[in-house]
Amino acid sequence: MWVPDEGHEAMRDLVRARAAAVETLRVHRQHVSAFMLKHGRIYPRKKGWTMRYLRWLQEQPFNHPAHQIALQEMVEAVRVSKERVDRLEGVIEEFVPAWSLAPIVRALQTLRGVDLIVAVTFATEVGDVQRFESPRQLMGYLGLVPGERSTGETVRRGGITKAGNGRVRHMLVESAWTYRHPPKVGKTKLYRLEQAPPKVREIAWKAQRRLTTRYRMLSGRGKRTTVV
Repeated sequence: MWVPDEGHEAMRDLVRARAAAVETLRVHRQHVSAFMLKHGRIYPRKKGWTMRYLRWLQEQPFNHPAHQIALQEMVEAVRVSKERVDRLEGVIEEFVPAWSLAPIVRALQTLRGVDLIVAVTFATEVGDVQRFESPRQLMGYLGLVPGERSTGETVRRGGITKAGNGRVRHMLVESAWTYRHPPKVGKTKLYRLEQAPPKVREIAWKAQRRLTTRYRMLSGRGKRTTVV
């Protein structure tokens, strides 16, 4: 039975603090969006929360000064929340090299769609993967296996069970979207691969080819992209 040590618990607390900060940032941004929508202000571009978007917010005139103050306070709350997220991510990056699971984190980052935060979240929440007897048991722990409904001799498979560690599952699902595209190695990932042992590089490339092929095969059968 695997028991996390003090260092592991500390890293997990740090990662969860960052996750809480991200959720706070999301809520504050939502407040701004709802406020602007309430007043009929629609941003003309697709991507929000860029420097251009922030300038657009500052340029919006309101008849009553109270509305202007309310918007400024909400925008300030977003700024403070974003700084907190950045600060926590900086601390995580600083502490990882001295952590006992640092080699696992580095290896995970060779996989497509897996950055530092995804890798550290997986490592802190799952811990020693060798405690699982099979990959399927690990997938079950994360709630990523299909659910089943039995009626007599008929067994129907549905969507993933979503029973298990939601923090890791959410990040892995987000990372999986990158496998919609043909297999390739980007500049940042190339650097990670060059630093990794040959066996890790081999596994990372094999996983990318397998998952992109699997995506094309299932989507070709008419499966919805969200299901694939």
